[in-house]
Amino acid sequence: MLIGEYQHNIDTKGRLIMPAKFRDELTSQFILTRGLDGCLFGYPKEAWETLEGKLKNLPLAKRDARAFVRFFYSAATEVEVDKQGRINIPKTLVDFAKLEKSCHIVGVSERIEIWSDDRWQKFADSTEENFDEIAENMIDLDF
Repeated sequence: MLIGEYQHNIDTKGRLIMPAKFRDELTSQFILTRGLDGCLFGYPKEAWETLEGKLKNLPLAKRDARAFVRFFYSAATEVEVDKQGRINIPKTLVDFAKLEKSCHIVGVSERIEIWSDDRWQKFADSTEENFDEIAENMIDLDF
């Protein structure tokens, strides 16, 4: 299980250190793609395969399903953790997530999320302000 929040800097070549606690779960290679809310999603191969099975079952006739799958897959790439514990994030993904210097790497159960410092702070501040209301609405999801 991937949990916790870590902060590392991305260098000018798009290299970002993966937290040591995440490396075993992610293994030496994992899938990185566009995520929601302006962050990147990273999946261990097993979790990616499970997600891929669900995406394959989306109805091809639905425009939103086609758009989501296209957008999600088109940016997906396999990244490899080097001997220094870094991954090299492609420029298209760096640009999408607006990664500049300071990045937040967050464990979210079976995936990681990589956020720009600015976007993470805005998300965290907004969520903290509304956490009670969000928790209350979770009842509708059978939480």
